[in-house]
Amino acid sequence: MDIRQLRYFLILAEEGQVSRAAKKLNMSQPPLSQQLRLMEEELGTTLLERKRNGKSMELTEAGRVLYEKAKDMLQYFEDSLLEVKETGEGIKGTLSVGSVLAYMSYLPDKINSFKKKYPSVSFKIFAGDPYEISNYLENQDIELAIVHLPVEMKDLSSLNLGQVPNVFVVPEDWDSFTSKDRVHLKDIENIPLLLVHREKGPGIYEEIIEEFKKREILLNILCECHDVNVLLSLVAAGVGASIVPKSAVSPHIIKGVKVLDIIDSSIQSNIALVFRQDRYLSKTAKHFIELF
Repeated sequence: MDIRQLRYFLILAEEGQVSRAAKKLNMSQPPLSQQLRLMEEELGTTLLERKRNGKSMELTEAGRVLYEKAKDMLQYFEDSLLEVKETGEGIKGTLSVGSVLAYMSYLPDKINSFKKKYPSVSFKIFAGDPYEISNYLENQDIELAIVHLPVEMKDLSSLNLGQVPNVFVVPEDWDSFTSKDRVHLKDIENIPLLLVHREKGPGIYEEIIEEFKKREILLNILCECHDVNVLLSLVAAGVGASIVPKSAVSPHIIKGVKVLDIIDSSIQSNIALVFRQDRYLSKTAKHFIELF
């Protein structure tokens, strides 16, 4: 059994049909079916069996064991190839980095500094909410990510980037805040709020709700959205105000809003650069981490 056969088997298991797997592998069905038979003969057991509908296949118990082992073996093989290749070529290629939208401001200066030192490296940037960024890490679409701790994912190493306070953001033409540069939580009572609410799992939204509840301050939530940039655009349009991490508001990008510090808020976002412990980390990624 070789690496090529293991790849065939993984695709067959994931697609559940020889026809779909053959199409994905850009090959005809008979050779693919033959490779499966050869693997089963070598192992002396059935790996995939047809379901009752006769159209699709599912893993046998032995097939499930091989599937998990094959994934690990192929990942180790690919990581090893990358390590050998990097040893010969040095720092070049593409570095894939992800960031929660609210913390994207951490990246530009670091990328500029890195490009000056390693001009042969290009970047692929992934943005999203914490759930999406976790998926990108899990699927190995990215090597590094900037997130709000804690992260609901195992086997991660993290580099603490510090804490970011929340700020109160209002349309710049709201007269009641023209002469102010900071507010108390009580000042926010009954103001129409647009809040960031992640699609899955607890986050800043729940922390804000809890803090106002403890202080017995009424919230007037007009809108919820997982995209902080959409919310800030709505604030700029005069729809309402928002409470977001300070790092989410870049003055040179977000126009039409006024940012005020919240004097008595205890909410801080713990920001970290994270990467997977169980996967090979490229030399490029290691050098990028050194900038933080």
